[in-house]
Amino acid sequence: MKRGLRVPWLALLALTTLGTTAATEEKFQKLTAGQIRAKLAGMELTDNVHWRDLYQRNGTIMSTSMGRKRTGKWRVEQNQLCIEFEKEPVPKCYDVWLSGKEVELRREGLLPLQGTLEPSSGGGLAKFPKLSKCPT
Repeated sequence: MKRGLRVPWLALLALTTLGTTAATEEKFQKLTAGQIRAKLAGMELTDNVHWRDLYQRNGTIMSTSMGRKRTGKWRVEQNQLCIEFEKEPVPKCYDVWLSGKEVELRREGLLPLQGTLEPSSGGGLAKFPKLSKCPT
């Protein structure tokens, strides 16, 4: 009798797990132009390990990634975040999806860039902690 009860319990557990995953995915909402400006201006987006981007209110972006520091401009066009770094004349534009503090920058044909949105503590790149490099 106990054995017969085990199968429905496992099925229920599997359905609960699948339902939780679907609910988590549904939390992300695509932002409009105004929402992108409101959420990113003066904030930092980071994966807390490899990269950190500071979106300054004046449209400047300061970035550090794997020890490399760059500056450029950010703007919003057609409900997308567009970033143009110095020495990279073609801007890269992304749809911005938000769930709480979690952000995904999505571009067709690429995996989403995932990070956490944090208030800027000022100080620009100089205050960024040394972010680790991935082992090769």
